[in-house]
Parts: sequence; C-alpha cells; structure tokens
Amino acid sequence: MALYEVAVLGKPTPEQAQQLERGIREAAEAYQLNFGVDLVLQANPARFAPPQRTTAVAVYFGGPGGGAGTVRDVLDPTTVTVIPVASTEDNVAKEIPVELRFLNCHLTDRGGAARLLSTVLECLGLLRRQRRVFLSYKRSEARDAALQLFDILSARGYEVFLDTHGVARAVDFQETLWHKLCDVDVMVMLETPTYFASRWTREEFGRALSKNIGVLRVQWPDTTPSKDTQTCSRVEIIPQELDPHTGGLVVAALERIADQLERFRSLSFAVRRISAMTQLTAAIESIHGEVLGVGPHFTTHVRLPSGDDVSVSPVIGVPDSNTLHEAMMRANGQPSAVLYDHVGVLPSWNDHLEWLAKNIPRAYWIRSSQAAWDLAGWTP
Repeated sequence: MALYEVAVLGKPTPEQAQQLERGIREAAEAYQLNFGVDLVLQANPARFAPPQRTTAVAVYFGGPGGGAGTVRDVLDPTTVTVIPVASTEDNVAKEIPVELRFLNCHLTDRGGAARLLSTVLECLGLLRRQRRVFLSYKRSEARDAALQLFDILSARGYEVFLDTHGVARAVDFQETLWHKLCDVDVMVMLETPTYFASRWTREEFGRALSKNIGVLRVQWPDTTPSKDTQTCSRVEIIPQELDPHTGGLVVAALERIADQLERFRSLSFAVRRISAMTQLTAAIESIHGEVLGVGPHFTTHVRLPSGDDVSVSPVIGVPDSNTLHEAMMRANGQPSAVLYDHVGVLPSWNDHLEWLAKNIPRAYWIRSSQAAWDLAGWTP
C-alpha cells in the first residue's frame, strides 16, 4: 500500500502534466520516497478511492467546458482532498465542475507550476500549510528592499517575519526573534556589502544554519560572497535592478526572488525532515529499540527495549496543541510522542507544551537533542 497517492484529473495541457510529474518525482527523491511505490501518481484514473491509511490528493485541471463535467464518478470530493486548477478567477465557473466550486482554486495566472506543486505537497503533509519566511537584512543597506519583499511574499501567501513588523510591544525582542526564526521554512538573507559586519545579521545567519533552516541568499551587486554561504541557494542582483538612492529593487528582481523561494522551500523542508528522521532513528538504535515502520507524515512506529510500542511524530518548526492533536489522531490509540527541537523556542512556550503533556493522557513531547534519553526513560 502506498503512503501517498496523487491523481491528475481533468484536462491538463501536456506541459502542465509534465511539470507536475517532474516536480512530484523530484519531491519523492528529496524525501527519500520510492516513486511508484511509496508515492504513486495516477493520470485520469477511472476511479480514485485510496485506502483510508493512505494520504491522497487529486488535482483537477479545468478546461473549456469543464464546468459541465463531474468528478463524482471518479472520486468522492467529501473524502478526498481536491485541488481545482483554473486559468483565471473569471473562468472558474466555465472550467471547474459545480461540485468543486466551493473549493479555493489554484489560478494559473497567479501562481505557476512551483506554487501548484507546493500545494500538492502541503495537502499530502510533506510540506506544512503554514508558509513562513524570515527576512534577514541590514537596515542601513536594505530596508526598502526588505519592505518590498515583505509585501510581495505576503501577497503570495507567506507569513513573513520582518523585525520591524513581527515583534509586539513590551516583549523581549531578541527572544521573540529567535522563536520566530525557529518556526520558518526558509531564511531569506539580503547579502549587502556589509551584511556580515553586523553582529545581529551574523547571528541570524549562524543560528539558521544551526537549526538546519534553508538559506536563500540574495546577493547584492559588487558583494564578495562569504565562504560560509557557498552551500546556500542564490539569487544574484545585477546593478540595473537596484536603485542606488533608495536601495529598492525592480519588480522583475522581486518576482525572481519569490519564484526561487517557492522552488527552494520544498527542498529545504525535505532536508530538515530527513535530518530529523535520521536523528530519531539513531536515538532509537542507541538504546536498542526498533523502528517498526514509517507511515504518512513520517509518523514513526517504534518498539522500545521495554516492549512498549509508541508512535513518534517528528515536527519541523515550533509545535502547538494542534500538532499534538494531529499526532494523536495518527497514532490510532497508541501512546503518542511529538519529537521537536526546543532550542531557541520561547521558555514560556516550552512550559506550555509540558503543561499540555501532563494534562492530556497518552501524549508526550520529546526534545530531539535528548531523544535517546527521553525514550530510554519512557513510562507510558
């Protein structure tokens, strides 16, 4: 039985079908899933009814006259997640079957193949639905560009952390900033000529690397790249794209950054997922436990040396009560633990998580840096 299934329905153009298949194949490789076995793609199946334990999504590509069709012979839209794809907002009624029009559509004039792929991965649980980005920049050199990126990325559905916008009054600024950094998918660094001359931007960059957070480097003209950024994804700004007086960027450069971010986000998240799974497996093996299997959302079924079975859900970013609820639902009544990295998370937030665990039966938190220790002392 496949862990994940994707069905392509409707009337995709050859280019749309090829782009989506290529993206799903690349995602399977990045997440170390066997394409065709763990992650299955079907093109216009006669019937799409995946098993209950398989995470599934269907992508319906509308076309001229598509609104007169139906998908009820192929799937039940009340039990399978469907992403309707229309050309424009005005064409939804013409291209999308009536039983799917209550769903928010992907509009191809507002998002390309990379955005659609992200939506598919989000629906499968391979990417989280919250699209969070941290902007790291030196105010004296890139304030206007940072504000421009805040606007364009917000319009594309990202929750963007900008230091001048994202910290409430009367709270510890630095603690809050590190907490926000812990909960993003990607850090976008605006590498201006003296970016690394600032203590604060150096710390932001270093701590992003320490958390395995992907860094998208936007390189300013005439900036000598640091040896520390050689492994970062890069967008290069040419002199004609930069206003020398305001430090702002032209629209074409902003769009290029946003497009690269969309592609890079999935890869960055996959790297962190695999790293968390590797760390968890090593912790289990170190105490002579056994990994029984890995299910959708990377839920790991573990047998401890005591003989107790537990379901462990590795989480990327800062977990909350909803994270715990979803992990317990996937555990099917088994004791459930959420594995997360507590470093940099607000102390008050960590205290809240411990309070949840104490007050919800059969629910536990495991800190990734001490996973072996916590699992060895497991008392269900």
